[in-house]
This record gives sequence, structure tokens and C-alpha cells, in this order.
Amino acid sequence: MKALILNAFGGPESFELSEVPKPVPHAGQVLVRVHATSINPLDYQVRRGDYSDLVPLPAITGHDVSGVVEAVGPGVTSFVPGDEVWYTPQIFDGPGSYAEYHVAAENIIGKKPPSLSHLEAASLTLVGGTVWEALVVRAALRVGESILVHGGAGGVGHVAIQVAKAMGAMVFTTVRDTNVDFVRNIGADVVIDYEEEDYVDVILRETNGHGVDVVFDTIGGNTLSRSSDVLAQLGRVVSIVDIAQPQNVIEAWGKNASFHFVFTRQNRGKLDELSALVARGQLRPHVGAVYSLADIPVAHALLERRKNGLQGKIAIAVEPQAHLVSVNF
Repeated sequence: MKALILNAFGGPESFELSEVPKPVPHAGQVLVRVHATSINPLDYQVRRGDYSDLVPLPAITGHDVSGVVEAVGPGVTSFVPGDEVWYTPQIFDGPGSYAEYHVAAENIIGKKPPSLSHLEAASLTLVGGTVWEALVVRAALRVGESILVHGGAGGVGHVAIQVAKAMGAMVFTTVRDTNVDFVRNIGADVVIDYEEEDYVDVILRETNGHGVDVVFDTIGGNTLSRSSDVLAQLGRVVSIVDIAQPQNVIEAWGKNASFHFVFTRQNRGKLDELSALVARGQLRPHVGAVYSLADIPVAHALLERRKNGLQGKIAIAVEPQAHLVSVNF
């Protein structure tokens, strides 16, 4: 099978497209022909060596799979060849999804939502599981509460807006001006152009000084320290980014705030919950660009530049028939 191999940590050029043996499923495992995967910040962080102690080289990386079951190992009862499935491979535990085939444990795999293409499904597994972990499990967002989603047009942010709306929350989000209409169309109630307005001023004005119940940090920087300024009493802050510098959160003490740091865990349950939202028309991932398996280095460079105007996710068509659209920036 063809696979993109990471031979050394570094830039996007560190990948090499190679022929490697097709994996064989063992007891409790499923062999999946990968139709699509996608690109996440975690992917370029792994590639450049941020987690070098956890990733032995050479390695097949990648953290999203949408595909079709090709074979099952002994003891597998939930799937048969031909089933369309989706999942996030176990992070830092074996080969990833930048390949034509992937083997995974039965208990982390879900049935792909029929209404999603493979490109769309592969754009939702990791970010969707991350959002579910952050908003439902950790922040315990409730009907009638309010939430600030930083970076609402991004891969995680645009999913968070939709999940928060499905949970009955009022959603504030920060974006640049070119993405204002996009986030409004997916459900954001108050959209803040962070290049023109201070989100603290806007939120305090819009909430009459009350603040929001939850802040979801997808961008880093000084977000944790400034979150204290917009939190309501008993507010919760959830972050999915590395903390690169010390931050003063003393203001959060007087508000009895709680902080949660999320690195998503893989399981079928979250995928099934996301599938239910998709089936009800409350959640749909946005694919902003599509590349081939061989062009993953180009996709990495695009996402890593950050200020690229991209909305939603970059998907990878591993199977040619999965390639629906190509967008360049």
C-alpha cells in the first residue's frame, strides 16, 4: 500500500510517499481501506517534533479516518466487510491515517453518518471528539448558558459553534472580518471581528457586565488570562492548546472559575453522539480545501501558516473517488 512516511522531524518536506506492507487485523481489530483523512494542528506539531519522545521514527502519522471495512480480525462482532466507518486512530499508539489502509481496535470505530461524504466525515472525527470532550464532558455546557468560542471559523471552532447551538447555548465567537458571514450562517449569535474590536468590551457590553459561562480556547496566546475578564460567576474555561507562557489568572479566583485542559480520548460513544447531531441536521463539517495523499506536505504548510483565510478543515482524498473539490489559497 502507499503511505506517507515521516522519516525525520522537521518541515513538510520531511514526508516521503512510499510503498509499505498492508497491515493485517488481529483479534479485536478491523482493517479499513482509508478513503479520506484530514489535517489538524496536532499533525504538524507531531511532524515538527513537538512530541518526539512519543513518536518513534520512521512513522505513519495522521489522526482521522473515514473509509470502508476490508477485513475483520477474530472476535469482531460490530462490523463486517463493506461497512462505512469513521474514527480517530489511537494517538501516540501505532500508525496513523496517512496511508491507503489502517488497522484499529473495534471499540474506537463508529458507523459513518450516511449523509456525510468520506471527506466530510474525515474532517469531523478528531475535531468533533475534541469539541464533545471539551463542551459536554468537561465544561458541562447547559441549555440557556452562554459560551465564547475563540477562532470560530477554524476546524475546531466551526464545529464548536454548531455543537454549542445544539446544546441550547448562546454563542459568541471571534473571527476576522472575512469569516463573519460564515460563522453567522452556522449559528453564531454574536460575531466579534477581533481585528477591529476588543472581545472583552463586546462581551461585557452584550451581557450587561454578566459575562459568559464558558470560554473555549482554540488559539492560545494570552487567552487564559483574559478569559477571567469575561467570565460569569462559576464560569469555566476549556483550552485545547499548549500553554506556551505563564499567565496570571488571579481574576478568575474571585469568580470561582474552573479551568480544564483537554487532550481528546478515543471512543465510539462520542462518534455516535456526533452522528446523532448530523442526522438531526444540527452539525455538518465544512471542508475548505482538498488535497491528495501525495500533497499532504502542501496541506501541512497551508494550515501551519495560520493566517490563510481557510474556513473549516483541510481534507485529504486518499481514494480518488473521494476527491470532490479542490481549493487553493
